[in-house]
Amino acid sequence: MRTNTVPKHKNYLNLKHYMLGHHSQYMRDSRAVAKEALRYAKSLKLAGDGNDIWIFDIDDTLISHLPYFANHGLGTEPINLTSFIEWMNKSKAPALPASLQLYRELLSLGFKIVLLTGRPEEWRMATVTNLKKVGYHTWEKLILKSSSYPGNITLQLYKSIERRKLEEINGYRIIGNMGDQWSDISGIHPGNRTFKLPNPMYNIS
Repeated sequence: MRTNTVPKHKNYLNLKHYMLGHHSQYMRDSRAVAKEALRYAKSLKLAGDGNDIWIFDIDDTLISHLPYFANHGLGTEPINLTSFIEWMNKSKAPALPASLQLYRELLSLGFKIVLLTGRPEEWRMATVTNLKKVGYHTWEKLILKSSSYPGNITLQLYKSIERRKLEEINGYRIIGNMGDQWSDISGIHPGNRTFKLPNPMYNIS
């Protein structure tokens, strides 16, 4: 958490073993988190007024950038923002299978889905294209970061503000909240229960 990259000489082989492959430990851990989230969701009785929402982050939560990072050191190399942004704008990121299954189950249970991402508003079209291409076809709201936010605002503060709006202004109840970064699920109005997916490749404070 205090360095810009994963220390390559110590961890690259471990990361490669952990992250890669459909049956990797990373995929198993992701399924374990999604399974616990679904268990929790099924234990609830929703109010039925359409205001019970489940928040998902997008990047490395609903869709996976593992194909990109697999070719760029799995976090052991400094992120080339130009290259990474080009990858994201191609809308080629696959779904994280465990999250896609959870998303479908939550819809069937009657949850409204809210997508809350740190992506800037100008990436809306590319974001929607990628989501729909891999199976995420409906949501209540898709919230991207407006240009009205200062450039140095932390992800945690930005998401806290947006969650407060959802509850205090729009009248929603955040029943569940899932992300791959602690900053996705920390701060004010985190929701009744939060779920942290694994991501050893990078950390957003």
